[in-house]
Amino acid sequence: HGPVGLVHVDAHADTSDVVLGERIGHGTPFRRCVEEGLLDCSRVVQIGLRGWQVCLRGSGYSADSYAWSRAQGFRVVQVEECWFKSLAPLMEEVRGQMGGGPVYLSFDIDALDPGFAPGTGTPEIAGLTPIQGVEIIRGCRGLNLVGCDLVEVSPPYDTTGNTALTGANLLFEMLCVLPNVKYL
Repeated sequence: HGPVGLVHVDAHADTSDVVLGERIGHGTPFRRCVEEGLLDCSRVVQIGLRGWQVCLRGSGYSADSYAWSRAQGFRVVQVEECWFKSLAPLMEEVRGQMGGGPVYLSFDIDALDPGFAPGTGTPEIAGLTPIQGVEIIRGCRGLNLVGCDLVEVSPPYDTTGNTALTGANLLFEMLCVLPNVKYL
């Protein structure tokens, strides 16, 4: 597909250069994607970011973990911009930003508040609601989606099964917005 646009829903930017001494890990994928020319940086939006804002000495996290994203041309929508409102208007803007080019949708379950989805390894309070998650996914209808994922559901931390249930429903919503999917 060449460089793709990206709708990235997450508590964390996942753009660190090195995390705990490693260049490849769950906190580094989108920096590697930029380095490899896989993203059209003018068509990247990160929604729900809030985690790891303070500098943790020796950890590889920066004081402003979103500065790098912004410097690449990413649109960063911090979670505070999402509180107490529908995300349908935001997704209308995102559809305009993405245009007709290929787009990948990546949804990290920790974008949701851990009160709704506690079964993840990196929970961050004050997150999105499941309704907002559905609005984001449904807001991708009409985009030229070439793929999608839902990541970081962790069964050992999901003692009630609520996170798995929420994740499965979000994946179903993703299937419903993929173009060229034929339903029985």
